[in-house]
Amino acid sequence: MKYNMKKKVIYSVLVLAMLIGFVFIAVVGIDSNGSGSAKDIDLGLDLAGGVSITYEIQESNPSTQDIEDTIYKLEKRVEGKSTESQVYQQGDNRITVEIPGVTDANAILEELGTPGSLEFLDTTGYTAWSSNESYTPLLTGTDVSAAQAYTDTQSTSSTAYGVSLTFTDEGAKKFEEATSANIGKAIYIVYDGSVVSQPTVKQAISGGSASITDMESFESADNLATFIRIGSIPLTLNEVSSNIVGAQLGQDAIHSSLWAAGLGLVLLCIFMIAIYRIPGVVATLALVIYTALTLILVSVYDLTLTLPGIAGIILGIGMAVDANVVIYSRIKEELGAGRSTEAAITAGYSKATSAIVDGNITTLIAAAVLYIFGTGPVKGFATTLAVGIIVSLFTALVVTRVIMKLFYNFGLKDPKWYGKTVHKKTYHVLSIKKWCFIGSAVVIAAGLIGMAVFAGTGNKMLNFGLEFAGGSTTTFTFDKEYTQAEIESDIIPVIEEAAGIKNVQQQKVQESTKVTFKSTDLSLDQREAVEEAVKAKFPIQSDSIVESDTISSSVSATMKRDAIISVLIATIAMLLYIWLRFRDVKFAAAAVIALLHDVLVVLAFYALARVTVSTTFIACMLTLVGYSINATIIIFDRIRESLKTANSKTNITELVNKAVTATLTRTLNTNITTFIMLFTLFIFGVTSVREFALPLMVGVVVGAYSSVCITSAVWYILGGKKRGVADAVKKEKEIAKAKVSKDGAQV
Repeated sequence: MKYNMKKKVIYSVLVLAMLIGFVFIAVVGIDSNGSGSAKDIDLGLDLAGGVSITYEIQESNPSTQDIEDTIYKLEKRVEGKSTESQVYQQGDNRITVEIPGVTDANAILEELGTPGSLEFLDTTGYTAWSSNESYTPLLTGTDVSAAQAYTDTQSTSSTAYGVSLTFTDEGAKKFEEATSANIGKAIYIVYDGSVVSQPTVKQAISGGSASITDMESFESADNLATFIRIGSIPLTLNEVSSNIVGAQLGQDAIHSSLWAAGLGLVLLCIFMIAIYRIPGVVATLALVIYTALTLILVSVYDLTLTLPGIAGIILGIGMAVDANVVIYSRIKEELGAGRSTEAAITAGYSKATSAIVDGNITTLIAAAVLYIFGTGPVKGFATTLAVGIIVSLFTALVVTRVIMKLFYNFGLKDPKWYGKTVHKKTYHVLSIKKWCFIGSAVVIAAGLIGMAVFAGTGNKMLNFGLEFAGGSTTTFTFDKEYTQAEIESDIIPVIEEAAGIKNVQQQKVQESTKVTFKSTDLSLDQREAVEEAVKAKFPIQSDSIVESDTISSSVSATMKRDAIISVLIATIAMLLYIWLRFRDVKFAAAAVIALLHDVLVVLAFYALARVTVSTTFIACMLTLVGYSINATIIIFDRIRESLKTANSKTNITELVNKAVTATLTRTLNTNITTFIMLFTLFIFGVTSVREFALPLMVGVVVGAYSSVCITSAVWYILGGKKRGVADAVKKEKEIAKAKVSKDGAQV
């Protein structure tokens, strides 16, 4: 661990370069355009505005299924622009698409195209179609699930471009029949009344995929792929309006949230320095590097941030402290056991590494699964989560180790600068397991009963927000243009008071006096009250009318289904990893029960406190799962470590109690640091941030409680006690057998 002067200089320069360099890039960027800086980050509709496009459905009386399918396919299409894009039904025959971070509505319209009909015709069908006669297409757009342009890099031809097609199961059968019957003939692809391609069939094609080859350029191939993707939408849509809309939140709201984040970060650093001394200073420097590097990566990878997304990153800062706390708690324990400062630092990092790696890899697995199977905000959350985990591992295991060794080598060797922890008392947490189980069961039951009562009395089980339940829009055209701050501080309170509601959202059309207000579903009386109240205080253009309409949820049924499926798969993947790493299914089962416990308790809070369930609900629950599993692994790692030295005389009950006691300081300190960040956001943040921070504060408390009182107790009850004794006996037999074998060899 001793550094010579050359190493001290080199490592000091590297740390300073990271500290100054990352901060500089995060603030200024790496070029004149500010690339890589925080100001270059793509922001969501609530922070920066974007483009809003409204389509009208051309079919009469479309089915609910067709509308849902159309919304879902539009969601998938605009997802490439931003995972925070929104698509929802407006009224009976309109669909609105909102894409954040863009300002050129015409470019978006050109790229998306006008979703129209798509048909595949044989020669007979084409002849009938061109003569305006009735005909039966071989396939329609609904039979195509994907279309993508490609370049054949191995081809030497000047026409090495094409389009790969993937069909649905039913479409695959139709396409095989169509190609079998038309070998050597053309199949006409007709989009919205025009022939966009007429490839010749070379052979019968089965398997559900095909390629259109020999196209003249990649651009023409990409255009054809776009037509096919657009045409796969079940309904024909006609664009009726496109607007550039301003941010849904004013600058005051953003500034207050950022100020809260800064305050929380300062308080967190003060807490770390006060508790851990030199390691706390190391953690502070590492947090600066972590925050700057996270912002750089978010910018470089073009991740779109909404205000709750920023809150998620801020929460990640609090969670990143967890790895540092695990290490520093270990160092204090080693010093308390009488080791030298050098040995304590080395042992602290060595013993904490497995828990840190297991916890972060488990959460990273969850992020990967959520990204692959999730859609919309789930995919966006997963990306941000993965970035935070990777950066956290780097700063905790590499950066802090170097900085810690530098402090030591520059003369700060006295143990008083690092603190000591001596566990003189063991808390017998297993003795209260029965009461803990009863208390948790009562809270969960209260939540389930509360949801049933709300549903039975005509209310909703949960207080679903606009994103999940839909609502109403009311559009006013004022005789002057109001700023975002004026709309938030002056007009919205009038609407909320008149309708007796909360959480009204606003959307301002740029360079216009038109403002749309989104709210929960309003009755006719509420709409009239709102209209009268606004007109009485704010002048409306004399030739304009107040437009009212209903909107569906922007979180579609398919998106909700994908979210649930992705969470289930992520949970299973995490538990398989725990099983493999700890070589005991009881650890995995206990982790499942603990996760379920935490989710149900927080769900009970949502139900009973009537906290709005919006898209932040998804992020909240996913954060809770990742945070809870990390705390669980820390305790399991300590139990696993203790079992390695157990023997047949070891009291497993006492072993578990000691493991929980040894990790108690880490559990409390980690939760306090995270709670500090959330509390400042709750006090000083705007409504949408508070709706994210409040349940997470509850989740942090519940997670700490379950880690200490539930997790280890469940493992113990599931057979952990027997496993511990059995392993100890087995180990003793192996040692005895090895000794006999050795003695025999000597004879």
